[in-house]
Amino acid sequence: MADATRPLPSLADPDTAPFWQATKSHELRFQVCDDCDAVVFYPRRHCTSCLGSALSWKVSAGAGEIYSFSVVQLSRHPFFGQKVPYAVALIDLDEGFRILSNVVGVDDPVAQLRVGQRVALEWEDHDEVAIPLFHPA
Repeated sequence: MADATRPLPSLADPDTAPFWQATKSHELRFQVCDDCDAVVFYPRRHCTSCLGSALSWKVSAGAGEIYSFSVVQLSRHPFFGQKVPYAVALIDLDEGFRILSNVVGVDDPVAQLRVGQRVALEWEDHDEVAIPLFHPA
C-alpha cells in the first residue's frame, strides 16, 4: 500500500480542463458570468444563474471556511485507506463559491475541525495536475 496513488482527474473534459491545467501553476480558478456577475463553480460552459455563455476566469486566493465536513474512518481504496481518518469538507471560499476537498494537517479531524473554521489552500503536486487541499488557517 505504500505506493498507492491518488485517483486523478481527466484533462480531456473541455469544461474542466482549463481548471485542472491551472492547478499545475497552483492557481485555484473559478468563473464569473460577464452578463450577470454570478460566480460559477464547478467549471462549465454556461452561467448557472442566467444561462449566458460569456464566462471569465478568475483566480481565488484560497481562503475560506468549512461549511460542512465528514470524517472518513474506513476506506478500502488503497490510497485513501492509508490516510484514515481524514476529513472531506465543503469549503466556502471568500470569492463566493463552494468546493469539495480534503482538510489536511490535523491528527484528529473529529476533535480539531468545526463548521465555520477558517482554512487555507495548499497543493498536492502530481505530474499533470495539482490537487487543491485545505488546512486550518
